[in-house]
Amino acid sequence: MHFRTELIVPESPDKITLQTPVLTLGSCFAEVIGTKLVENKIPTLSNPFGTLFNPLSIVKLLHHALEGTPPDERLYVEHQGVWFHYDFHSSLWAASREELRERLVTTLAAVQQWLSRTEVLIITLGTAFVYRHLESGQWVANCHKTPSSAFQRKLLQTEQIVAAFDGFFTKLPTSLKAIFTVSPVRHTRDTLPLNAVSKSLLRVACHELSERGHAYFPAYELLLDDLRDYRFYKSDLIHPNEQAEDYIFERFANAYFTKELQKFIQEWQKIRQALGHRPLYPNTASHRQFLENLLQKLQKIAIDVDVNPELATVSEQLASL
Repeated sequence: MHFRTELIVPESPDKITLQTPVLTLGSCFAEVIGTKLVENKIPTLSNPFGTLFNPLSIVKLLHHALEGTPPDERLYVEHQGVWFHYDFHSSLWAASREELRERLVTTLAAVQQWLSRTEVLIITLGTAFVYRHLESGQWVANCHKTPSSAFQRKLLQTEQIVAAFDGFFTKLPTSLKAIFTVSPVRHTRDTLPLNAVSKSLLRVACHELSERGHAYFPAYELLLDDLRDYRFYKSDLIHPNEQAEDYIFERFANAYFTKELQKFIQEWQKIRQALGHRPLYPNTASHRQFLENLLQKLQKIAIDVDVNPELATVSEQLASL
């Protein structure tokens, strides 16, 4: 007897190893995936532009990074003494326009450098609604609390989304593998009916892109159709909780990670747990032995990954005994 419809995610022929550089971009779910990749020592640049919900904004900043062009000078905005840019998330801010410009140019340069070595690009799409800044005529990523009268809202069509990504991928080497996902986070401000319209357009666009050879990972379906229960949501009943995020990441790992990487992650999680251990009896011989064993494990994997911060922490603890 079955009590849920379990989604089978087929294994990808294109595998991620412990040395595979990854770039994640898009909605907050891209940050969830990116953070977990970083935590597991996979070389990853996680959501460097901050949360980007709509496809056009993601593509626009990727073009800026790839071509080395600066942010649009018309789209800086000041709110209560803090400067933002309409193309970027509010996590990228500064006390002055000049300081923000320098920060954004540095961020774009970092992404440009990462794109030159990235092997996997994970893009999470959040909404098909976009906003045009009426004064500049530009589509923007974030309104930064500017009155809605300054913008025009539009629902993108599938053809626009696919064409935008097609134009970008022609500038990248064919060896780069793109994985698209649709964020399972619902945009309730659009109303649930319009959120459904938006997500359906994104899903069709991802299907069209998969027909062109790009991959699709069903994060959206895993939460809404596989788990399908509010106990897998945070208290806002919109965002997936930690248990759901872990489950979806586990399914991602099973589909895209090599067996060697999966084995490493299992061992690394045990080491991470040991690193967070709080001894009941510090300054004892047994605790020293525990730290020495942990140091040996870290030194063993240091050949493959950067564990210098962890090595320094354990060494410092040993020195203090």
